[in-house]
Parts: sequence; C-alpha cells; structure tokens
Amino acid sequence: MNTATQTIELKRERTAGSGATGWLASRNVWDWLFAAICVAGAAWAFAQYANAMDIYEKWILVGTVPSVIWLGWFWRPLQRLAVVVGVLALLAIWLYQTPEGANLARGDEAFLLKYFLSSQSAILWMSMLMFMATAFYWLGMFSRGGDTFELLGSRLTWVAVGLALIGTMVRWYESHQIGPDIGHIPVSNLYEVFILFCWLTALFYLYFEDQYQTRRMGAFVMLVVSAAVGFLLWYTVVRDAHQIQPLVPALKSWWMKLHVPANFIGYGTFALSAMLAFAYLVKQSAAETRWYKLAPLWILGVVLCFEPIVFRQGATDKGGSYWFIYFGVSALITGGILAARKRLGERLPSLEVLDDVMYKAIAVGFAFFTIATVLGAFWAAEAWGGYWSWDPKETWALIVWLNYAAWLHMRLMKGLRGTVAAWWALVGLAVTTFAFLGVNMFLSGLHSYGEL
Repeated sequence: MNTATQTIELKRERTAGSGATGWLASRNVWDWLFAAICVAGAAWAFAQYANAMDIYEKWILVGTVPSVIWLGWFWRPLQRLAVVVGVLALLAIWLYQTPEGANLARGDEAFLLKYFLSSQSAILWMSMLMFMATAFYWLGMFSRGGDTFELLGSRLTWVAVGLALIGTMVRWYESHQIGPDIGHIPVSNLYEVFILFCWLTALFYLYFEDQYQTRRMGAFVMLVVSAAVGFLLWYTVVRDAHQIQPLVPALKSWWMKLHVPANFIGYGTFALSAMLAFAYLVKQSAAETRWYKLAPLWILGVVLCFEPIVFRQGATDKGGSYWFIYFGVSALITGGILAARKRLGERLPSLEVLDDVMYKAIAVGFAFFTIATVLGAFWAAEAWGGYWSWDPKETWALIVWLNYAAWLHMRLMKGLRGTVAAWWALVGLAVTTFAFLGVNMFLSGLHSYGEL
C-alpha cells in the first residue's frame, strides 16, 4: 500500500465505527468550553441587538449556535479561529464607542481601527496576506527548505481568513451605524461576496490540507484565491466598491442571509476542485515533451491572459493599467508552470490524493449549491411572485447544477476518474465563472443589481 492510499485509509478509519455516543464522549474540556462561549455569545447578541432583528433573523441566530458548535467539534482549529475573530471583532466595536455612542469617525482616529480592525483595514490586510501566502506556497514548491515556506504559507492563510472574517463582522456593524435602513449582512454586492469567496475557498483548502497532511496543494489552490483578491482590489479602485451602500428592495430579505453563503460555498469548492484538477493534469504531464500534449497548460495561459481584456471594458485608465500588470503576472505564472512542470510533478501529492480531494470538494459544493438553488427559488417567489422565471442568472445556475450533477453521477455510477474527470472539473470552473461574473457583465435580467 503506497503512502497516498495509507493517508486516505487513515482518514476513513478516523470516522469509521464511531457512533453519536462515542462522538460525544470524545469531547474534551476545551470542546465544552467552546460550546459554552458560543451559547453565551448568542445570549449576549440577543440582549444587545434583539430589537434590531425580525423573527426570521432571531431563528437564524438560534440555528447558528449549534451549527458553529458542531463545526468547532468536527474540526477543532475552527474553535481557535472563531474565538479570535469574536474577540477582535468585539474589540473593534468597543473602539468605535464614545460617551455619546458609536462614532464611525473613530475609524480614522483610533490606532487599532485605522490600521488593523476597521473593516476596510482588515480586508486590505487579508488581501496582502493572501498574496504573500500564495508566494510562500510557490517558494515551497521550488526551494530546498520547501516545508518551511509551505508552513509559512499555511499560517499566513489562516491569518488572512481570520482578518477577512473580522472585516466582515465589523463591516456588518458599521453598516448599522450609518442609518437604520442601511445595516445589512455584508453579502449583498460583488465586493462583499468576493471577500466571502476568498475566505471560504481558503478555509476549505486549509481543511483538506489538515486532513491529508500535505501543504503541497496550496500553490495551485491559492492561485485562484489570489486571482479573486486581484479582482477585489481592481473593483475597489475603479468602482469605489468598499463604500457601504443601502440595499436595493429585492435584497431586503432574510433569505439573502442563507442563499448567498450557501451559493458561495458551492462556488468556492468548485474553484478549489478545478485548481486541483489542473494540478492533476500538470503532474500527469510532468515528463511530457510534445507541445500538443501540454494542452491544459496552454489553455490556462489563454484564459489567464484573456481575462484582463474582458475586465478592462469600461475601466478607467487607472483600472486599465492594473489589468495590464495582471496580464504580465499571468503570463509569467503560466510560463513558469510550463517550464517547471517536471519539478512540480515531483512535489505535488499523488494522483490518487488529488483525485480524491477533487471529488470531495465537488460533492460538498454540489450539496450546498443545491440548497442555495432551492432557497433562491423561495426568495424569488417572495420578491418577484414566482419560483422560477428563466432569468439569465437562474438559467446559468441550472447549467452549473446540471454540470456537476452529471460529474457526480459519472463518478458514482460509472467510476469516472483521472484525466477525463480533471478536464471536466476545469470546464466546470469556466461554466461557474460565467454564471458568477459573465452573466453580470454580458446579460441583463432580474439580477442586474449585481452588475459590474
């Protein structure tokens, strides 16, 4: 039995044969303390903000408590993340307080708010650390001290995820201080959902990194996160998107708090699976010298280099210069991967591990994307009077769903593996990207409030 097979079998043994009773019995004192902190935090939130919640929001908060506790018990690193994010978010809220009440002007006066804990500061730190983490993961692929660099990449990714969550929580609070009708959960526009996409994708990757005890997938997965951060920064500069805006009427619904996060769990895991599919194809073609057999690398280069041309439309001169730089970086990355495919093939995990993680990521994403689609139908019925209207966004969401439903069917029923599965996952990313951004750019419809 090879190392990859042993790794997969070890993960199966950890979860096999453990019933609910045994699972509860295995909880330690820190697990129960974490549960108590979650319950106490929810009680404090009710005491402080109950008057600002409707009945649906209160039930969402009630349901969130056992969900967060279970997640923390299921994967213990989340306990530390949740506690740190909670403490620092509360610190930021406290720093906004004055004798007269909350004052957002404190964001430019208090040192910690101005440079670290205001929503925009935290999100900018997240952006920088995501880039740095990606660079360290890639240094780890090529240097002799690779494990050290990869460890640094992993630690920076954890910090970046924490800062993204702190920025999200604080932005939520800041929106409520602007005006009584302004406050909303920050998942309402492209700027906010790109932050959501970045930390969700990175967090799912960190889970698989921990479960498979390898950091050598990070170089490829973090590329898509860094690309999203690049878009986020461009969108901030060109559209001044970080400014908190009132919700359009269609978004003033509690359905948004469920539909959007579920949707982006799907988007994030689909993107993760596609990058691992690309890594699979790179490893598979590591010893290949015939140029026409290196099609995956050439296709990635075309996609990366074409993307700036697409996004440059309607951009200001400053935005256009940004995408010209992006074009150059993309070309360098593509050329580097092409030239170093043999080294990358040696450093990447086995094909079996890459294939297994790709499958699990798609399975998780498909489950949440299905939930999001159903929730979206209920939301549409409330907002527009019908469950389905064949709006372009809805149509492309259905196409994404059918694509991954077919992938999973072929995997489970026909044993789909290897090259075909990897290619299909890459095509799935193209389809998903068009559903996520392309529809907003090129098509109009009921979802036009999300346009670029």
